[in-house]
Amino acid sequence: MIKLICPLAVYLPRVKSKDKRIAINLNTYRNLHHIINNQAKKAYLNAVREQIEGLTIQTPVEVTYKVYKGSKRRLDKMNVISVTSKYLMDAITQLGCWTDDDDENIKTEIILPTELDGENPRVEVFIKCIDERFRKDSQKSQAMGEDGN
Repeated sequence: MIKLICPLAVYLPRVKSKDKRIAINLNTYRNLHHIINNQAKKAYLNAVREQIEGLTIQTPVEVTYKVYKGSKRRLDKMNVISVTSKYLMDAITQLGCWTDDDDENIKTEIILPTELDGENPRVEVFIKCIDERFRKDSQKSQAMGEDGN
């Protein structure tokens, strides 16, 4: 199992002002200009590069997400996970850790309950290789019931 620590925001350098903070969530993603969005995606790749560069990930996989928010404010975790998933899976593909981030390679995505961590807000992502033969047999036996009927 691979554990990755992903940021909730990236910073884009600016020449004449302080660095621009870009939150990794759907609300920001849909409102960004496409050039700024591309810069944010590159900054995200650089933020996680050290953790994933050189890895070879056997597919198919199951991906699990756990959000640690920085305050007690309400959070729509799907807004965070949707863009985290997009940026991270694209980064893993771009760095050649697997062939593609399609349905054949990513079989299941699981979202765990959100927790509070004011000191270190983040998204923890766990990538686990699953044996496709076992998965199909397991689903078949679950559909028939434990006794096989």
